[in-house]
Amino acid sequence: MSPAAAAGASTGEDDTAPRTMRAASTVPSAERANYAKRLKALQSHYRSSNCRFWVFEEVALPGAFIEFTEADDEQTLTNAHTSAPFKTLDPSRVYQEVDL
Repeated sequence: MSPAAAAGASTGEDDTAPRTMRAASTVPSAERANYAKRLKALQSHYRSSNCRFWVFEEVALPGAFIEFTEADDEQTLTNAHTSAPFKTLDPSRVYQEVDL
């Protein structure tokens, strides 16, 4: 289930389809403004690559972020990470939702 669907939001997507996702976290110091610009560029890139992109900031630790990128299949996500405007440590490292 996508983060939006898990939060009860309707995504307009098939929320029963398997998800392929990658998460990355970072804690920028005084670079918050530059980080925000980077996130805008990533959001644009992932949207144009048929992916979804979310960023969350930890409530108890301002400046600690976690980024999620999601696609309907592994190849789409891997391709998007490979061609991202900022280097991804290992573009082929993704997670797939487990049916419980």
